[in-house]
Amino acid sequence: MHETTQAPFTLADGLGLAVYDWPLPQRPRAVVLVVHGLGEHAWRYDLLAQRLNTWGYCVRAYDQRGHGESGGARGVIPSDTALLDDLEEVVEDTRRRLAQPWACPLFLLGHSMGGLVASAFVLRNRVAVDGLVLSSPALDAGIGPWQKKLIRWLHRWAPNLTLGNGLDASKISRDPTVVAAYKKDRLVHDRISARLAHFIDSHGPQVVAAAPCWPVPTLLLYAGADHLVNAEGSRAFAAMAPSGQVTSRCFDGLYHEIFNEQDPLAVYGTLKAWLRLRSPT
Repeated sequence: MHETTQAPFTLADGLGLAVYDWPLPQRPRAVVLVVHGLGEHAWRYDLLAQRLNTWGYCVRAYDQRGHGESGGARGVIPSDTALLDDLEEVVEDTRRRLAQPWACPLFLLGHSMGGLVASAFVLRNRVAVDGLVLSSPALDAGIGPWQKKLIRWLHRWAPNLTLGNGLDASKISRDPTVVAAYKKDRLVHDRISARLAHFIDSHGPQVVAAAPCWPVPTLLLYAGADHLVNAEGSRAFAAMAPSGQVTSRCFDGLYHEIFNEQDPLAVYGTLKAWLRLRSPT
């Protein structure tokens, strides 16, 4: 394992993002760009990045705006497409700095809200990537009818109003040490704005509806006992997507953060096998 580096990254609108790299001294099999979930931050994926390093993959992750060490009010986005615009800039920089010099593939790996951001990005064909990994993606946030009406109203009249996101930290993992670390993490927050809630609620159905014509090779990994997003969104996407394009696996009994569970070996094994098929040496 080589030393992780952190560098500032300035977006076109002047906002600073915290970007982290887990490099390799030799040509990697591929570059994996991690997109984290709601209220958390990129450094929570350090163990995953280290595992990917041992398999021969260079890893980059970044704190999305309004999260972690990046700028912006917590849980607030300035436009409906801000997270997609940000990812476009990060992908372009990652391909130029990391993937192209080594002439290797570039994969996105998105968890929860990050999975929704990554899949919506791929759907809109912002910048080409070579593959996509989705971990418990927020394709169905489990929002009820009255909540949807409230979100639409607030999105119109008070888009930057923030409320608690309602996520139950005890349900992120069955591993009590993971839960305890999450609760103590100073960079974790529970804020979500009306505009961000609307982004999640509106883009999930769009991604599911596009599954029959999905444009890139994708690995979908999701938790069968997910209490934070509705696993039916992932099931619907998997059922509608072409089997040759989308590989899916449900891990029965696991909670939301499948890479941070007590017994994640099957999750890691599935990820490793899929990546190896698409990134030969």
